[in-house]
Amino acid sequence: MTALLNLENVNAFYGTAHILHDLNLTVAAGERVALVGRNGVGKTTVVNTILGLASLRGGQIHLGTHRLARPRPYAPAQHGVVVVPQGRRIVANLTVEENLHLGAATGRKGPWTVPEIYQLFPILQERAHTPGTALSGGQQQMLAVGRALMANPSLILLDEPTEGLAPVIVDQLASIFTRVADQGTALLLIEQNMSLVVRVAQRYCAMAKGAVVAEGAVENSRTGLERLEAHVMV
Repeated sequence: MTALLNLENVNAFYGTAHILHDLNLTVAAGERVALVGRNGVGKTTVVNTILGLASLRGGQIHLGTHRLARPRPYAPAQHGVVVVPQGRRIVANLTVEENLHLGAATGRKGPWTVPEIYQLFPILQERAHTPGTALSGGQQQMLAVGRALMANPSLILLDEPTEGLAPVIVDQLASIFTRVADQGTALLLIEQNMSLVVRVAQRYCAMAKGAVVAEGAVENSRTGLERLEAHVMV
């Protein structure tokens, strides 16, 4: 089976700063993978390299059968890979519904439409004509996820999706991520909240010093949570 995302011996830089060192990472169709590790090990740089925001200077990135020779911010979505970015990046001068329509710009066909997003996130329908940045933090995160789904992706990269959110919102998002995955969309979850990881992910990849140093199955148990938390402290 062809992987939806395959990074092979990837080296990435910000200017002269070498951040990713021969990194290898694969996500297959339908998988739920968590990328874990302490702050500063390069997790977000993985996403930024795929988007062309960090400089790829070695190795290869494949999105399905397509080799991403020159990463650009718009390219992954054309091949079914979308990002829910850290900080959400809701467009300030657009309404909730207009932000959702931005996600459909690639023209990919699939099950996710505005009515389907509203069924998943009823609060967004209630506030459809409100400026997107007027929403609460949790609602903005729902909007960012809905916008990504509007691209009808095969894979969503979720970069710290619960950062700064109340536990009750984290619980809601955990259920939503699982529902989305159950409908066939693969997930790469970059997350510090290990209790969320054990609820959503099936497999983890632990990073240290710009490379994946360990991986394995996620155990939804206290022992599994403790093991994941130990990786974050590496």
